[in-house]
Amino acid sequence: MIKLQRILLVVLLGTLFITVSCKDEKTEEEKEMEKLEDMAIDLEDHTIPMDTTKFEAFFKNHPKFKVFEADVREVYKKHKNYIWHDKDGLVAFAKVLYNETNQLNEEGITLSIPYKDSISAIFSSGLKKDPDVNTELLVSSMYFYYTDKVYAGLDEEASKSTGWYLPRERTSYVSYLDTLMSDPKLIKKDKSEFFKQYYKLKKGLKKYRAIAENGGWGTITLNDGVKSLKPGDSAEAIAQVRRRLFIEGYLAKNNGKTLYDDELIAGVNKYDLKHNRTLDSLITPSLVKELNIPVEKRIKTISVNMERCRWVTPKINKAKEYIAVNIPSFRLHYFQDGKPALISRVVVGKQFHETTIFSGEMSYIAFSPYWNIPSSILENEIKPKIKKDKNYLAKHNMEWVGDRVRQKPGGSNALGLVKFIFPNSNNIYLHDTPSKSLFNREERAFSHGCIRVEKVKELALAITSKHGGWDEDKVYKAMHAGRENVFTIENKIPVYIAYFTAWADDEGNVAFFDDVYKRDDRLAKLLYNDRL
Repeated sequence: MIKLQRILLVVLLGTLFITVSCKDEKTEEEKEMEKLEDMAIDLEDHTIPMDTTKFEAFFKNHPKFKVFEADVREVYKKHKNYIWHDKDGLVAFAKVLYNETNQLNEEGITLSIPYKDSISAIFSSGLKKDPDVNTELLVSSMYFYYTDKVYAGLDEEASKSTGWYLPRERTSYVSYLDTLMSDPKLIKKDKSEFFKQYYKLKKGLKKYRAIAENGGWGTITLNDGVKSLKPGDSAEAIAQVRRRLFIEGYLAKNNGKTLYDDELIAGVNKYDLKHNRTLDSLITPSLVKELNIPVEKRIKTISVNMERCRWVTPKINKAKEYIAVNIPSFRLHYFQDGKPALISRVVVGKQFHETTIFSGEMSYIAFSPYWNIPSSILENEIKPKIKKDKNYLAKHNMEWVGDRVRQKPGGSNALGLVKFIFPNSNNIYLHDTPSKSLFNREERAFSHGCIRVEKVKELALAITSKHGGWDEDKVYKAMHAGRENVFTIENKIPVYIAYFTAWADDEGNVAFFDDVYKRDDRLAKLLYNDRL
């Protein structure tokens, strides 16, 4: 008995030792963060005066950095002394910044920093260097190049040229330099600087680059005349689809079979669900065409959408309530208390009537609404029909109001039974529609620019119950009242209309959506002088 107790004591102590050892063992990331914490810089200790008379010569010799001259001068007007040098030479954080700048590809940026050889020479021989104006200004310019490309992205005018009108955050990277120097680990983990989707796409970028480095995923070939492959069919293309889905992570293993079995059905359905495709378990030419898009193009698409993330205010990360519509995915998401309260399919503007990328604040809901027909539709579509048929307005429940035409409330109204208003110069709003069948199509760009919502009743109930205590019966009566009645939203709800052709989850699994307005190429060309 005593011997058994001793054995149990040894096992217990051993288990305790292992547990304590595991708790003490830090991850590589934690160790790296601790190192960065030790690099914190007290700028008040930097007392080596800076010779600002040499600035003009530096920027004359480095014209590609001249765009940052005003910011660099502001830094030294503020601090007056060297910031990247102390009595022991270059500060350790300068090397961290250099390493980050050399890894811009991890941020979806394929550009190389100007004067790379000169900057590399600074760090190739260690940090023990006497203070030197040229070195100091190269490192400061490197910092502003890094923040400009990684944090700021394209300027506001350039982003507007791609159709993006969401307001941009203005950040002083002169002030942010002090923040980084007092807390260097932020350069690795500052989640406040970006819309959180950025970090998820960054994980995805790493995953897809690894796929590319391992040879990509090849090509799937359907035999001529094949309209679809269904469960139970056999074909070489089935083995190719299986391999393709395995490589991207939609199958846990690749059994190499040419039979369309249950395992592959699950993989195909998982892919279709992720990409908002019809769940029909069929391998169609359209699916094969999508799967045959090279991984290199997918990588560029991720990079382009990381750039779009730079244009979204990071304040949205902490927003408790907002509505977001992503045009390429044809989806609306309504968030309450920071969590998804409702997801709905939507119909957006067709290519000649593109839905604008912008934001607003939802201020009221109109039940049983009138449709005040826009002048462009009146001139180009309604008036020609009136000329052909004098009873056209009566047949379509329309009436003249002065020199304008409006459609009366009712089931045939083009806006359906409810519209959600967030006043804006684009005259865009969310609304119901009598054409419910459009929501069943995979590509849903049909409207004149406004956004038709499938789950309008559910959205109206979610908003009015939160902001007014309404129940389902009250919403139903308001929608079918036959006369316009308005629900005012006292605490206005932010609405974001955005354009993302790639969207990642927490694990970096990326869904890709059709570039319905053909904007990715334009953005890629601006970023990298490249095309997707």
